[in-house]
Amino acid sequence: MKRGFLGKLIERIQLVQPSEVGQYLEELAREKGFLETIFNSLLEGVIVTDAEGHIIYLNPMACEFFALQGPENIGRLLSSVVPGLQLDFISNKIDIISRDLEVFYPQQRFLNFYVAPLLSDESELQPRSLVGRVIILRDMTSAQRETKETIESERSSMATLLAAGIAHEIGNPLNSLTIHLQLLERRLEKLDKAQRHEFQKSLTIAQNEVTRLDQIISQFLHAIRPAPVDLKPENINEIILETVSFLEQEIKTRKVEVDLVLSEKIPQPWLDRNQFKQALYNIIRNSFQAMSNGGVLRIVTGFDETHICVSIGDTGGGIPTHEFDKIFQPYFTTKSDGNGLGLHVVQRIIRAHRGEIMLESSEGKGLIFTIRLPREDRRVRFLPAIGP
Repeated sequence: MKRGFLGKLIERIQLVQPSEVGQYLEELAREKGFLETIFNSLLEGVIVTDAEGHIIYLNPMACEFFALQGPENIGRLLSSVVPGLQLDFISNKIDIISRDLEVFYPQQRFLNFYVAPLLSDESELQPRSLVGRVIILRDMTSAQRETKETIESERSSMATLLAAGIAHEIGNPLNSLTIHLQLLERRLEKLDKAQRHEFQKSLTIAQNEVTRLDQIISQFLHAIRPAPVDLKPENINEIILETVSFLEQEIKTRKVEVDLVLSEKIPQPWLDRNQFKQALYNIIRNSFQAMSNGGVLRIVTGFDETHICVSIGDTGGGIPTHEFDKIFQPYFTTKSDGNGLGLHVVQRIIRAHRGEIMLESSEGKGLIFTIRLPREDRRVRFLPAIGP
């Protein structure tokens, strides 16, 4: 193995003349600066420790991963500088270990953690021994995110297949049930009032259950056959008022008060009126159903230079923070009678409008959905010019 300048210098240390010391020190500083320049420009984090785990070197990327000040930590134990980063899982001094690591501060990251030993040179008198370790940290956050998106895509595909099967198997007998219930209702009209009242209750229950099944099928069909959006400039406040009016009776039944704060000068976003109304319907219905003992449903519209926002909040029980990443997944629901497709459809519709939907929750105090839509129908944009 070729030796670097430092190795050659150590070999000749006894032969170095006093007049040559300055020249060698200058050469040594140049080589050290060259290596530091390389390490400082790496996108991977590099940490070098001695055999006991004391830090000898940290490059800037390693400092960024753990929010460290490099010079202040030289000489300190790695496990005390980064709590949780102990090397005692390495059973053999010369093991090369690769593990995955999750970092929570200063921001959540997923790192690949690679540890290799630094060994002394072997001689006839002394075998190679451990003098330190080098740790290489590679940011795998993007890869983890891509994997998660792939899993979500596969789940969505499974939902599509399942929905198609259910729609096919249930759709035809459901139509038949509807027809026969209508025939029964006509026959009931011929009975006297006492007999009609006795059977009407059971018929009403059956009709309501058929209607509920029909709604579930409709949700499945929306999930598996998303129609392309037909975008036109629309009055978003008008769409909100129409949706609230459509749900007015159910809102009153639940003793929910509606508080509308609609911006008068709001620009007209490009929307598919019917699909966006469906998204609002699902969110608003989800919100007032979360308030079993009454409450306030607050809808606010606003805008800035680039986006138009719609916030829909309730005073229900909210949801735990750990369920945030599940709420838009197919079949996830917190309701005993929910099918878990309503918010999945909402997210798909909002994304089709090149928008985003965000969630805020305070457990026990309520939930706020915020939709952000671009102000203009802009399909492309120029990136800032580079150079003079």
